[in-house]
Amino acid sequence: MKRIVILVLIMLLLLTGCTGQKEQATPVEPGDNLRVHFIDVGQADAILVQSQQASLLIDAGNNEDGQLVTKYLRQQGIERLDVVMGTHPHEDHIGGLDTVIKQFDVAKVYLPKVNHNTKSYQDVLLAIKDKNLKVTAAAGGQEFNLGAARVEILAPNSNKYQVLNDYSIVCKITYGQNSFLLTGDAEELSEQEMLKKGYNLKADVLKVGHHGSYSSTSEDFLKAVAPEMAVISVAKENDYGHPHKEIMQRLADHRVKVYLTSQVGTIVMTSDGREIVVQTEKQAPAEVPLVPTESQTYVDANGQGLIKGNINKNGEKIYHLPGMQNYERTKPEVWFKTEDEARAAGFRRASK
Repeated sequence: MKRIVILVLIMLLLLTGCTGQKEQATPVEPGDNLRVHFIDVGQADAILVQSQQASLLIDAGNNEDGQLVTKYLRQQGIERLDVVMGTHPHEDHIGGLDTVIKQFDVAKVYLPKVNHNTKSYQDVLLAIKDKNLKVTAAAGGQEFNLGAARVEILAPNSNKYQVLNDYSIVCKITYGQNSFLLTGDAEELSEQEMLKKGYNLKADVLKVGHHGSYSSTSEDFLKAVAPEMAVISVAKENDYGHPHKEIMQRLADHRVKVYLTSQVGTIVMTSDGREIVVQTEKQAPAEVPLVPTESQTYVDANGQGLIKGNINKNGEKIYHLPGMQNYERTKPEVWFKTEDEARAAGFRRASK
């Protein structure tokens, strides 16, 4: 155990910064494609990005998913990983990375600059050390090429957070006219930092943060990204209730088409630089729409609306649904039966 703790400290000392050099991405040629694989690893994350002969792996699921991810990579013809990213030290993101690192040639590893003493994270650091690799400390503002694609790291943007999720590496992959924003478990604090930095967050596809939890995908952030499609990596009937209803509704309000790995399995999106083609392992069940379109009615036994409309101290019109965090302490100035009714009156949904 002492050896492992010492090793963690050694690996942190080996963290290196990016040079900041901005190269030009290789022009997109006819016949080139970018492929982004959202691998179904249940209540966890694993994403493979391929551009020309280059490949990037972002996370590798839980500990028990290591062999599953390794097998999937080999099925795609992967022999070498140009870049491996562990978005943050939670086991459902980095659990399988040690297995992958041991079994593939890896050129570069990115991790956030944070220590974490779980065995899962220590196993990743040991695998990195055994392959004589160094770790690049990820930070907002770094960029690199991946074949003909451009990868921009947009978070983390602070040195210390109270919540481990906010250390998540957030990266934007741009290929021709198409782009993908991959957010790990970054929560609202990290989202606000990215907005304040003035990063170009616009993307065709959003990998929804924190498996669709209400802690992520804030209204302002979603407006800035303005995606056409979103992916949520999640397990069916998971213990966390992911994805949360308010996030699904927020995505629906923005007319975003949502793909859940719990419904359709592994998702592969292929871009030719202009259009994105989506392939899914399974068809979505007909009874569960990818984008909810109907507004639920909230009324009591007498037919009285239960949605509270309130004007806050900034003069903003906000509405609160039953069950939301601030519902009970909100003093209503008007009541609504549906969210459509509230929005028609100029109110927007509360963030919590």
